[in-house]
Amino acid sequence: MKILKNSFYVLNIVLFIFYLFPGSILGCILYNDCYIQPQLTRDFLVSSNHFYVFFILSVIGFLSFSKKLKKISYYLILLSILLEFLHIIIPNRGFEVADLLGNVFGVILSLILYKLFSLRRSK
Repeated sequence: MKILKNSFYVLNIVLFIFYLFPGSILGCILYNDCYIQPQLTRDFLVSSNHFYVFFILSVIGFLSFSKKLKKISYYLILLSILLEFLHIIIPNRGFEVADLLGNVFGVILSLILYKLFSLRRSK
């Protein structure tokens, strides 16, 4: 479990760097243009990129801190909201409701799935 916790901490740092960078780090690397945001898949009502990131981060967080599920849930939801609202003040970034919903839905779906699998294992 230590590797999961360390992965969670590293992913948090990487997430902060990517979210707070004024532009797109992946766009800089892949397209040599910091204004282009790579799109993994087409959006489906919410931002798919944001959904994937917060879903993966949340799954790792719930697996790492299963004994503190309530605290980690609050942390992830607040993080998903705060980071998106910071885009209001970061140059070359913009707040988008679809991104915010992608963040929050990623956390919520991973929590639901975690609880369903936990219930199934306990039977």
